[in-house]
Formats: sequence, C-alpha cells, structure tokens
Amino acid sequence: MNQVRKADPNNKVAAENRKARFSYEVLDTIEAGLVLTGTEVKSLRQGQANIQDSYASVEDGGIWLINSYLPEYLQANRFNHEPRRRRKLLLNKREMARLSQSIEREGMTLVPLKIYFNDRGRAKLLLAVGRGKKLHDKRETEKQRDWAREKGRLLKERG
Repeated sequence: MNQVRKADPNNKVAAENRKARFSYEVLDTIEAGLVLTGTEVKSLRQGQANIQDSYASVEDGGIWLINSYLPEYLQANRFNHEPRRRRKLLLNKREMARLSQSIEREGMTLVPLKIYFNDRGRAKLLLAVGRGKKLHDKRETEKQRDWAREKGRLLKERG
C-alpha cells in the first residue's frame, strides 16, 4: 500500500556555512560540482568538513574554492589529500561568465553556503553571490530574529 520512504543516506549536508547568511546579503545562489579525490569524498561523508572561512574566486579561466577544510581520511595513509588545497568548481561556461560578471561589481563576492550530496550521491556546493552586510544591517537581522523567537513564545504561551 503506502510505502514509507526512508531518508536517503546519500542526500545529506556535509558542511554548512551558517554564518554566511548573517554576514552577507545573499542575492543569487547556484549549485556547482566539486573536483574531489577519493579520500576527500570519504572524508566529506564522515561530515567533518568546514567551509566557514572559505570563499570562491575566478582564476585561470575557472572558479576555485579556496580555504575550505576537508580533514584527512584516517585510513588512507600515504594516499591522503592536503586538507586546505584549492578545489575546482564544475560549472558550465555560461554560469561562469554570469558569476564572474556579478562579482566584478563593487562589494560582491562568491560565498559557499553548504556542501551536500545530491540524490545521485554526488558532492555539490551551494554557492551564493553576496554583498557584505554593514553593522547596522546585521543588527536589524538580529532584531528580526529575536522578535520572531519572542513572537513564537507568546503564541505558544497564549495558544
């Protein structure tokens, strides 16, 4: 009859940059593939990656993810990867041109939001074109978040 779908183990978030949405005004997002070695994929599946301080830049005719941290896979011994190496992003030419044009504008940057595995088990990166928020914008975001939390408490209290 009704089959209950189990959660796909491949479709999970490996690393998330939660601070990016607070620090940047996200204008556009795009999904990009990653060029990874086998040990990097195994390390990602363990879920210990970190993309907090990473960013993407246009260099050498491609877009590269810089300063992302994928820890070494312990069982790989001498065939391991370098944890903070630059990783190439897989995008088609039209997408690369659109992203490079948008970051040429003043104050725009490419910020990775999360690394996850899609339905086919491929590692993907959700990349955002963002503008850095000023201090007063961050305060406004914090006020809205606090008010939403307080409103939820009041509604729950008074039912």
